[in-house]
Amino acid sequence: MGLFGKLFAQEKEYPSLDSSSQAAKKLDEVLEHLEPLAKTISDPIEVVPVEKAAYVFIGKPPKQFGVAWVEDGKMNNFKKVVEEKGIPLTRFQLLSDKLRQAYERSETASRFSATIANRKIIVTPSDSLGREVGEIIREVAG
Repeated sequence: MGLFGKLFAQEKEYPSLDSSSQAAKKLDEVLEHLEPLAKTISDPIEVVPVEKAAYVFIGKPPKQFGVAWVEDGKMNNFKKVVEEKGIPLTRFQLLSDKLRQAYERSETASRFSATIANRKIIVTPSDSLGREVGEIIREVAG
């Protein structure tokens, strides 16, 4: 892609998430936590809904992104947990690399669009990505 292609590139369009799908039902369960996030940040949001949690990539994975998650009825933030636990920068970088690699392995997963708080988000109903992200988060959060 040339310079102008990059400058004027539009976001990739995904099919709408079927409102009767399992992913949509899981998304509805955490909607009260996702809406404030969608209202307060301007970066792209990608949600990976799983059985008992929802993992949220904020930004432009796999290059530059943050991770938050909804679990046990509350919103958590990867960066905040790392700071609270006093995890050294080198270990934080290693964990970030693991998250990046997990995301890259899921690049062929089906993705859909949905609207939360009047803004379009991406929904990736991938059990394998959810499992990997969950394992990495448990490694940090304990």
